Amino acid sequence: VEVSYAELDAAANRLAGYLRGAGVGAESVVGLCLPSGVQMITAILGVWKAGAAYLPIDGRLPGERIAFMLADSGALLVLADRDMAGLLAGDAGGVLAGSSVGVRVVVLDEQLTADYPGTPLDAVVDPAGVAYVIYTSGSTGAPKGVAVTHGSLANYVGSVSDRLGWSGAGTRYGLLQPQVTDLGNTVVFISLATGGVLHVLDPEAVTDPEAVAGYLAEHRIDHVKAVPSHLAALTAAAGVERILPARSLVLGGEAAPAAWVADLVAVAGDRRVFNHYGPTEATIGIATTELSADTLAGGVVPVGTPIANTRLYVLDEALNPVPAGVVGELYAAGASLARGYVGRPGLTGERFVACPFGSGERMYRTGDLAKWTPDGQVVFAGRADEQVKIRGFRIEPGEIEAALLAHPEVAQAAVVAREDTPGDKRLIAYVVSADGDTVDDGLRDYLARELPDYMVPAAVVTLPELPLTANGKLNRKALPAPDHAAAKTAGRAPANEREALLCEVFAQVLELESVGVDDNFFELGGHSLLAIRLLSRIRASLSVEVKIRTLFESPTPAQLAANLGTEKSARPALRPMRKENQ
Repeated sequence: VEVSYAELDAAANRLAGYLRGAGVGAESVVGLCLPSGVQMITAILGVWKAGAAYLPIDGRLPGERIAFMLADSGALLVLADRDMAGLLAGDAGGVLAGSSVGVRVVVLDEQLTADYPGTPLDAVVDPAGVAYVIYTSGSTGAPKGVAVTHGSLANYVGSVSDRLGWSGAGTRYGLLQPQVTDLGNTVVFISLATGGVLHVLDPEAVTDPEAVAGYLAEHRIDHVKAVPSHLAALTAAAGVERILPARSLVLGGEAAPAAWVADLVAVAGDRRVFNHYGPTEATIGIATTELSADTLAGGVVPVGTPIANTRLYVLDEALNPVPAGVVGELYAAGASLARGYVGRPGLTGERFVACPFGSGERMYRTGDLAKWTPDGQVVFAGRADEQVKIRGFRIEPGEIEAALLAHPEVAQAAVVAREDTPGDKRLIAYVVSADGDTVDDGLRDYLARELPDYMVPAAVVTLPELPLTANGKLNRKALPAPDHAAAKTAGRAPANEREALLCEVFAQVLELESVGVDDNFFELGGHSLLAIRLLSRIRASLSVEVKIRTLFESPTPAQLAANLGTEKSARPALRPMRKENQ
């Protein structure tokens, strides 16, 4: 699908007319449960033209979480495609069925806006008005909505496009992230603001190394932003050279190992590689730097210097600046700051505090530990609390622990991120049973109904008690590594060579001694990035192309073996994907 700027503008104007007629205006919130691409971008612009803010909704989230987000944000209505509208509707079987959330779900199609003109409304966007609300994991057990203003977003786009050299009509950008997070907003809004050509890759394609490599080559993509762990999974299968865009790559969403980044920069050659850092509460990103052999010489990966109209402070517990080289907590002030948390004045006041270095302005307490280098670069040094990043997703273990403690079989719970294998960080839950027995094996299924999939622990370990330090706090170092193999039940032997080979490949990728034919890849600790590696191994071993959706639907060797007969033979290594979602 190709859409010109004129067509996009007219479609957004028509949608704005409909929304205005539906009572949407300044400070209103409109939920968007739409696939990434033309529909989503049209809806974002239409909402803005009507003077409102948008709330991106991932339709795969548990129904209760979606209902909470809609109620908490005060959304007036939800725009959805026809498939998602049916799933969301309050009718029997819908996500909102039985919910007290009185939000109307509207199907976004041409018929909805056909009677409205394609000319712009007379709306004036206030820089202090909310542009979007995005929910992040909350430490108290419920997600929290961050309200980002138009002024903050405009400052971000104007500054970062200049810092990255992302500009010029016709410049080609590739979007690898879903539009339900703010990570991909760098690519989306800079491309739109500078007259670029935005290529939105299909969600299934972004987990396929060959598809990504083929698309970047065929469409000569200039710029891409990627989460390091996602990029590492793609490059491990397709090679670094083939996954790099033509002009520049931006790393964001999580910290990356220095050695891996150094190898990436070396292969990139004349192509520029940037690191980009920032929390959602400070509008996507607040610091960036270009990486080179010189900047990486010290064995660390700097996150850079602040973007325009933004100040960074590394402070001690008394809010005093610390010297270069000394670790402190990172604070941000200036135009980048979000308005705060929707409906949470107490939490907003706790995290957005008075800045002692300015006249009445606020600064945001990031919770990240950092230090200054002698040449004025900021280096990330961990967290001051328990928040973790898993595959680019920000997760508060406290929210998972709260969900576990709501289960009748769980008396105590702790969740940590373990990296028992270098580069493979996983969430592990430790529970103490309420009756002293081993907690039911269905606990992960229970969590999957309560939380986003990326917040479901890779394993649940039952302990007689949680280990404590001398002062009564959880002793995280004493928590044992999960034994996936021990949790595996005895089953039948492979029925044929294909099942046997798949069992072997599963075991290799999961780094287990063996895997049974009926063992579930995801219950053994697998996740979407390991799935990329698995499908690449299957392609090499069986010469068959397996879509990631097939693995989710058939996660055991036996199920997958039965479905392989319907899959296509593996494509040649350099064959590009079809021209879709350009």
